[in-house]
This record gives sequence, C-alpha cells and structure tokens, in this order.
Amino acid sequence: MQDIKQRVLRGGVAKIGAQATTFAIRIASMVVMARLLDPAEFGLVAMVGAVTGIFNMLRDAGLSRATIQRESVTDDQLSTLFWINVLLGLVLTIAFAALAPAMVAFYREPRLFWITAALGLGFFLNGLGVQHSALIQRHMRFTAGAAIDIAALVASTAVGVLMAWRGLGYWALVGSALVNPAISSAGAWLVAGWIPGRPRRGVGVLSMVRFGGTVTLNSVLVYVAYNLDKVLLGRFAGADALGIYGRAYQLVSIPIDNLNGAVGGVAFSALSRVQGDPARFRSYFLKGYTLVLTVTLPITIGCAVFAGDIVLVALGAKWLRVVPLLQLLAPTILVFALINPMSWLMLAHDLAGRSLRIAMVIAPLVILAYVLGLPYGATGVALAFSATMVLLAVPVTMWSVHETPVSMRDIVAVVRRPLLSGAAATAAALLAWPLLAKVGPALPRLFVESGLLFAVYAWTLLDVMGQRAFYRDLFRSMAKRPSADPAT
Repeated sequence: MQDIKQRVLRGGVAKIGAQATTFAIRIASMVVMARLLDPAEFGLVAMVGAVTGIFNMLRDAGLSRATIQRESVTDDQLSTLFWINVLLGLVLTIAFAALAPAMVAFYREPRLFWITAALGLGFFLNGLGVQHSALIQRHMRFTAGAAIDIAALVASTAVGVLMAWRGLGYWALVGSALVNPAISSAGAWLVAGWIPGRPRRGVGVLSMVRFGGTVTLNSVLVYVAYNLDKVLLGRFAGADALGIYGRAYQLVSIPIDNLNGAVGGVAFSALSRVQGDPARFRSYFLKGYTLVLTVTLPITIGCAVFAGDIVLVALGAKWLRVVPLLQLLAPTILVFALINPMSWLMLAHDLAGRSLRIAMVIAPLVILAYVLGLPYGATGVALAFSATMVLLAVPVTMWSVHETPVSMRDIVAVVRRPLLSGAAATAAALLAWPLLAKVGPALPRLFVESGLLFAVYAWTLLDVMGQRAFYRDLFRSMAKRPSADPAT
C-alpha cells in the first residue's frame, strides 16, 4: 500500500507537469489560431462539436472506467472489451456521417456536411486505443500516459496551425481534431505492449458492460447539460455569436479540463485500488481534492478580475466581445473544481447509480437556465448557466459524499482555507487595480497582475492559514521513488 501511495503522489507530479505543458500548448494554439481564423470559422466547427461530444461519450461506453475500477481483469475480458470498443467506434463513425444532412438542415449551413462527415472518423480512431489507454492507467504508468497525451497534442496543434497558415480556414480545426486521436491510439498501443486476442463469450464482461453503461449514460447527460447552450446559440444566434461565446467557454474550460486531467486520472486509479480501505480512501481523495481547489481559486479570480487583459493577450483586440462573457463564466471554474472530483469518489466507491441520479437532476435545471437566458443572447445564456451552477454546488457535493468515507465536514475543512486566501487575494488585486492599469501593454500588465494575485494568495494560504507544513510534506512524499510495479 505504501508503494501505491508513492506511485500516486509521483503520478500526480507527472500528470500535473504534463497538464501544465498541455495548458501552455493549448493557450499557445489558441493565441495563434485566433489570429489566423475568424469567429465564424470557429463557430462552424463548434456547431458540429456540440454533437461530436455526445458521440464521444458513447464511443468509450464507459468500458475504460470498468477496466480501471475492477480489482482484477483477465486477458480474455480485455480482448472482448477491445473488440466491443472497435465495433462501437465503427458504428458511431457511420452514424455520425449519416447525420450530416440533418446538421445542414438544422443549422441551415451547407458547409457542415463535409465537416460532419470528416469529424466522424475520430470515433473509430479513438475506439482503437480505449483499452490500451485504460491498461496504462490501470498499471499506474502515468508518466507514459502523459507523454502520449503531450505527443498527440503537439502533433495535432502543429497540423492545425500549418493548415490555418496555408489558408485552409475551418478545415484546420477539423484536421487537428483527427490527428489527436490517431496519435493517441498509436501511442497507447506502443506503450501498453498488449496485443488483443479474439473476443470470447462467458468471460464475465457483462457486469463490466453494465457498469460502463451507467457511466456512459451519466456522461451523456452531463455533456448535453453543459453543451446544449452552444447548440441553441448556433441555431438561434448564428455562427458569429457562437464563435464569441465558444472562445469565452474555452478560456474557462482549459483550466477545468487540465486540472481534472492532471489529478482525476491518478485519483480514480488510486481510489479504485484502495476502495476496500476507508481510511486510506478518504486520505487519498482529500489530498487530490485539496490540490485541485488550491490551484483553481486564483485562476477563477484572475479570469473574473483580469478578463480584459487575458482576452487581449490570448485572442487579440478583435475578440473584446469575449470579455463580459468570460467574467460571467469565471465562477464555473471554481464550481467544477468543487463537483467534478465527486465523480472520482462515487465511481471508485461503486456508486455509479448515484452519480447518474445526480446528473439527471443537474441536466434539466441547466437546460432550463439556457432557455431562460437565450432571449438575451450569449450574455443571457452565460449568466443563467453560471448562476445555476453556483446554486447547485453545495447540494451536489452533499449528495455525493453521503454515506461515503468522506464527510461534508471534511469538504468544508478543505474548502475553507483556499476560499479565505482567495478573498484576500481578490481584495489585494482590486485595491491595486488603479496602479496596475497604468502598466504598459497587456502582456506585461497581465504578468504583474497575476504575480500580485498569486503572491498574496500563496502567502495567505501557506503562512496566515498555516498550510506550509502540509504542502511541504505533500511535495516531499511526491519526491520519493516507488520500489516496484504495483500488482495489476
């Protein structure tokens, strides 16, 4: 168990480093692509992207989570699951291409036909690597998995930028979207070193499929809830409005996705391995939860207070309409940091049914918010979405931890110190704003603003709140080298 702990901590370091690299690459890509493409070109691909995401939930079928969560998995089970994923990927590719005429009719945009047909290939490419990626994560080979993710992102970004520079417009976004799963699957095969056998009956995959089905339905509901805003804006407000809203949404989703990717994969693997030890389960979860919240607070504050300079640096002056939307959506960064880790807890604790029930409550409430905000355009949708998520944060958290090794008192204890530190950092940033506004161009000004914000936040958290010893011990544990591969 001690060796697993060390692997978890060192895996966390590897994933955080990889996600920091991923974050930098994605930001750099956004900066470049925003200057090479117009809002309407982003909007066109975003129209298809909202539906693509739903299909992406289906192509995995939750079977990667089932592979990771099980205490033991046989080679016959893995092989059978692999062929299920491949077949499902092929079916989804064909089905998505068949949707192309409907996409054209719904959005009244003929260019969507070939965009839809091309993007469908990604499902088959993804299906080829699902079980190999799950094996890498199950074996806690987090550094290797992170390297694959970075390689895929670098390759897809390079292809996208090159195509945009050559004047291929929205096809640059399509090309980038296809290169990523191709490189990811190829890398997973190479690193996992596993060759699937033929599928077999009666090897005990039915329970895994049921678990995966529950996870998939949960993912679909959540995805619809968090992406129907883009479908509605694309249909009723047009590609330009969706392009503006989509850039604001991307700016807030990048930190959410990267943090969840950095800690979530490690946390779920680790929690699944210690699900029979409540004390260790609680300890692992709270450390991961603390790490996510600690990093998220200053990012949330920065997006709300320094939105203007973030947009100028990341997107350029032609995207200034993004600023108010970014400010309205900023609170969701913190909300998702609070509730996303609950999925690690519930799924690893075999509470997939509860996770699904929570999604069934969240989805209609969020969709109702979109409908109420839609008459007021992108601003109304952003405000309605953000307000609804803030109101849901506490009830969802309480429901998630009920009768688990983690209590609501634990959650409050973890959240309290970063929140108070964030309040102090916000006050300092606002008080210093008259002076900060006089600093030259947007880029150096943003560096100064961010430096002040993070310095006050770190000082308050580590010294005033007395957390220096906690983080020192955490990082020392991360530096220890595990002795051997864990049992699989």
